[in-house]
Amino acid sequence: MKIISVINYKGGVGKTTVTANIAAELARRGKRVLLLDMDAQASLTFSFITPEYWNDALKDTHTIKNYFDCISQGYAPINLSDLIVRPENVNKYLVQFGTSGFIDLISSHLGLINVDLELATLLGGANMNQAKLNYIKVHGKLRESIYQSSGQYYDIVLIDCPPNFNIVTKNALIASDQILIPAKPDYLSTLGIDYLHRSVRQLVGEFNQFASMDPSIQRSNPIMLGVVFTMIQIYSGAPIASQQQFISQTKRLGLPTFDSYFRENKSIFATAPQDGIPVTLHQYGGGTYNAVVSEINAFVDEFSTRSGL
Repeated sequence: MKIISVINYKGGVGKTTVTANIAAELARRGKRVLLLDMDAQASLTFSFITPEYWNDALKDTHTIKNYFDCISQGYAPINLSDLIVRPENVNKYLVQFGTSGFIDLISSHLGLINVDLELATLLGGANMNQAKLNYIKVHGKLRESIYQSSGQYYDIVLIDCPPNFNIVTKNALIASDQILIPAKPDYLSTLGIDYLHRSVRQLVGEFNQFASMDPSIQRSNPIMLGVVFTMIQIYSGAPIASQQQFISQTKRLGLPTFDSYFRENKSIFATAPQDGIPVTLHQYGGGTYNAVVSEINAFVDEFSTRSGL
């Protein structure tokens, strides 16, 4: 099983679109996929289930907030398998492809915004050693829970992270085997990529240093899969010059980047969540639509190779 976090400090870069389409295409190819929505905006959640269903059936008992609430209140965390739902529309749609793959989901909750403050109260200690042990427990709990509940059942866990670096996000990164950074090739979207990379290295270094106090704690070592560019505007078969400038600039940071990309098409990508079926699974036909799906497939080919799926 691979655990992959999808993150960028900048919101609005297509992070959820990338996550949803990776999940759908991998499921079409026979992979067993678990989606974990850690972003309080819950965009990934509502890309697969309706707000009405979430409100009636999931809001109070089946979100990742329920998991973190247990930790912040000093209880043993809920088994993650008890929070998983199987979105009906997309999995029914996958059947027509004759695949054994599927998509499961742990949904998000707006209340995650407040969870970080509650978790922070657990980070103190009577002395430095106790504070370090508490740090390990708080930041490493999610990884432990994923493997206990899902390790033998899924091929990949995709975590949609919030655009910040709070304790919830740190749990996702410590849990991860790999990290994917979607970015729109413009000034603000690429500005924080190097800082994000350095922040991850610092987080992992601190966690592993503290974890050395307890031989039973597994070290964290997430690898940067790379940057995938989104909202690409195409002219003469290539990204426009203004975007190419930021693509080249990002490559000079020394981080790996994907050759394939997600092109800009608001009408196609914006309407997909309404029926819970990501773009890559649609078979509408037509020039632009076929080009978008072909580019998604090319990206997932490259993603699968890099991630070892």
